[in-house]
Amino acid sequence: MAISKTNRRLRIRRGIRNKISGTADRPRLSVYRSNKSIYAQLIDDATGRTLVATNTVEVGQSSVNIEASKSVGKKLAEKAAESGISSVVFDRGGYPYHGNVKALAEGAREGGLKF
Repeated sequence: MAISKTNRRLRIRRGIRNKISGTADRPRLSVYRSNKSIYAQLIDDATGRTLVATNTVEVGQSSVNIEASKSVGKKLAEKAAESGISSVVFDRGGYPYHGNVKALAEGAREGGLKF
């Protein structure tokens, strides 16, 4: 029996999460993508707290496209700067580093976050 697309992504995600972890000084930038929205949050894995979060609805976009993803990344970087966070570890959540995920990362870099 073939592995479904979702199960394959979750398997890749587990491998990524075994290798990276966020701290208070350098939180994990976690990305989740759905058909209608893209979500990004900065997580301190030591305490299990979300420090900063944003999504396409908060930015004022009604659908997911490259421009919306880039604006989510910029908004996240802006909120992170207000919280005093300048450096993060990128967790693509098992998604390929392509399209909307790549645009979100580039927007966060333009906003001032260091990966």
